[in-house]
Amino acid sequence: MRLAFYPGCSLEGMASDYARSIMAVFRALDIELVEIKDWSCCGATAAHSLSELMAVTLPARNLAEAEKMGLDIVSPCANCFNRLRFSQIMIQKEIIDVPWKVTGKSTVHEMTRFLAGPDILKQITARVRKPLKGLKVVCYYGCQMVRPPRITGFSDYENPRTMDGIVAAIGAEVLDWSYKTTCCGASIGIGRRDIQESLTVRLLAKARQTGAEAVVVSCPLCQANLDILQRTKTASILPVFYFTELMRIAFEPVSASARWFRMHIADPVPLLMQKELLR
Repeated sequence: MRLAFYPGCSLEGMASDYARSIMAVFRALDIELVEIKDWSCCGATAAHSLSELMAVTLPARNLAEAEKMGLDIVSPCANCFNRLRFSQIMIQKEIIDVPWKVTGKSTVHEMTRFLAGPDILKQITARVRKPLKGLKVVCYYGCQMVRPPRITGFSDYENPRTMDGIVAAIGAEVLDWSYKTTCCGASIGIGRRDIQESLTVRLLAKARQTGAEAVVVSCPLCQANLDILQRTKTASILPVFYFTELMRIAFEPVSASARWFRMHIADPVPLLMQKELLR
């Protein structure tokens, strides 16, 4: 299987650790990710706040390039996925004209939903070499992946289950909680740091109250927001993993290394060592 891969800006910078784990996981599943040639920024999160035209046009260029490849698209970033889908729908409905040919026929996959499909989930289960037994986590989806449902296609937007299914398949204990789609405040952080911090601190507190030892995410902005704040605002560490990082540990236990997590602020290595998931 081959998919057009739209990494988005974050995966080339603050989320490069996410990018490495994605590549390792998809290789293990024998799914080829073909990076969209000369891809460009999708405009998240600023463009849609300033110009509807730019909010459609910026992602459209990437959609056009993917269609030239004749492949469906997979996006690991919740914001990028949301913007690509919005642009595709606006073009299909002929609301906005763009300077590239976009038919809208390519499927834009949100990564967790693609991997949580029944066939792929079976492959994930079969690929596990070291189940993550004893690791208690909550899955945090954030607000951009699942809303609005008319754009994202998530019918379970109040209680999404895609990441829950994936993380359970690799052996971790997934705890239920009521804050999995509550906004973390990442987009308002520049203008109102106080609001962002209050939202993030509450999420981390609720995760701890649930009994979680770690939070699992798929959004680079959510990960950075929950992770960085713990440098100064929390008394105890609650590691924030990308879901593909945990998949990689379960798939490659022999080579699992602390170096994989060197970009994390809330150091996950002590927890992983305690659970005997790292050498």
